[in-house]
Amino acid sequence: MCYERRVGGHYASSPAIGRIRRLKFLQTVDMSDQDQTEIRLEFAKLKQEHADFDAAINAMIATSCDPLQIQRMKKKKLMLKDMLSKLEDKMIPDIIA
Repeated sequence: MCYERRVGGHYASSPAIGRIRRLKFLQTVDMSDQDQTEIRLEFAKLKQEHADFDAAINAMIATSCDPLQIQRMKKKKLMLKDMLSKLEDKMIPDIIA
């Protein structure tokens, strides 16, 4: 089945989606070093998952997999990108100029 192609040590069918749903964002502006480290670690994991999805999508396109499966993978990749941007906003403090 094309959908479960193994790419980059992960199955392309989405181990990150469950982690995305469980990800908790901090509510305070002042974060401890541990909180900042946890966010950076999660950011790195999601960034790797995003790259894995990109490789999987390219492989699926090259092997002429079902277009519906490719579209689903692209949606999951976009969801990962949205999560990455939210985490990036948490890492970079707001500066009032």
